[in-house]
Amino acid sequence: MLKTGTYQHFKGNYYQVLHIGRHSETEEYMVVYHPADNKEDIWLRPLTMFDETIERDGKMLKRFSFVKP
Repeated sequence: MLKTGTYQHFKGNYYQVLHIGRHSETEEYMVVYHPADNKEDIWLRPLTMFDETIERDGKMLKRFSFVKP
């Protein structure tokens, strides 16, 4: 399972992962996070999407890379 802590998006911005939750209807795991510079701006993203590897400019990259706890 994904760790809580600070992650860097492949475009450069930093985000704080707060929790892993489950969707009440589909039971899909979701990541609850916010931009590092704005604790009030809460986001949700499916865990599979948050943790996926993507291709950009011929390179394989993690969408979000773990930085620190």
